[in-house]
Amino acid sequence: MFEIKEVKNKRDLREFVNFPFDLYKPYKLWVPPLKSDEIKQLNPDTNPAFKSVEAKFWIARKNGKCAGRIGAIIQHDYNTKNKVKAGRFTRIEFIDDEEVSSALLRTAEEWLREKGMQKIHGPLGFNNLDNQGLLIEGFKYLPSVASVYHPPYYQKHIEKLGYKKENDWIEFRLTMGKAAQEKANRGAAMIRKRYGFEVVDFQTQKELMPYLHPVFEMFNHAFNDLHYVTPFSKEMIDYVGKKYFKVLNPKFVKVVKKDDQLVAFIVGVPSLSVAMQKANGKLFPLGFRHILKAMKEPEIIDLYLTGVEPAYHSAGVAVILFAELQKEMLAHGTDQMETTGIFEDNHPVISNWKNYDHIQHKRRRCFVKNL
Repeated sequence: MFEIKEVKNKRDLREFVNFPFDLYKPYKLWVPPLKSDEIKQLNPDTNPAFKSVEAKFWIARKNGKCAGRIGAIIQHDYNTKNKVKAGRFTRIEFIDDEEVSSALLRTAEEWLREKGMQKIHGPLGFNNLDNQGLLIEGFKYLPSVASVYHPPYYQKHIEKLGYKKENDWIEFRLTMGKAAQEKANRGAAMIRKRYGFEVVDFQTQKELMPYLHPVFEMFNHAFNDLHYVTPFSKEMIDYVGKKYFKVLNPKFVKVVKKDDQLVAFIVGVPSLSVAMQKANGKLFPLGFRHILKAMKEPEIIDLYLTGVEPAYHSAGVAVILFAELQKEMLAHGTDQMETTGIFEDNHPVISNWKNYDHIQHKRRRCFVKNL
């Protein structure tokens, strides 16, 4: 017996959220999300992203057991900005069974077609801080909490249904050597003197929170030209701030100002991947303890977000950000950084890594298909 069921109530939503926890039991590198966060993210009553999107979610059941899931999203702000009629598939998970994968994707495609969409792409989330891309290389590496992990068979299933590459993100592991540290420090000192930049350090959450809205307002136009980006509303900024800013270690957040105006920022996050694995989707009773320990005693720093005002792209302000972050890392006894996904054609950013011992170890893909 096989069926596709739309998620319509809390029980369905819990089944949708719980499915990957069963699917990934054989995959020791998968990093689970917090179940409570996922439920809030998928609930129109708690996620303000639903004010600019339409979305539906489905579960596949086979022989009485959950065998897969998928969501479909219409991001109206994205479509208006880019003058397209595109829908997204999101949070796709399935057992290695073509009946399941094809039924899930057909269901999402049919709904989007009924809504007047002309193409479907994904995996993509509500915005570019949500889950993006399908892992296609790097299955032997632990993902960061800002990245993804999938079984290797997913790509074959999706491509067999007519999906093609739209864009790839690549990820790097960076190791700071002495030469990189010294070069960054020299460059940062020269650039600060030339332009009069000021670095703002943070010790407490209280000091950090006033920068929440300025950082995301700058994020909106600094990232505006990247694929899949839509601006964050004030309500969304508050939502994201509550979810992320309050759990940051403020010492790894650096801001650069000029004449009291924000011109650049970097958000480094002590890697929470192992801690999230130990938490296994729950903060209590022990998950919070694992996460807190990882925040205070980092072994790896995930480069979560970096933004520079477009007017200062050529000023070298990113050199200051990395020099300041490196100093904090060394003070905490770590020299390892993990980048989040960078579009493979973003050569200016990728060229920054030539100063480090580095490997390009992971690749994830956004697929596209005409409807």
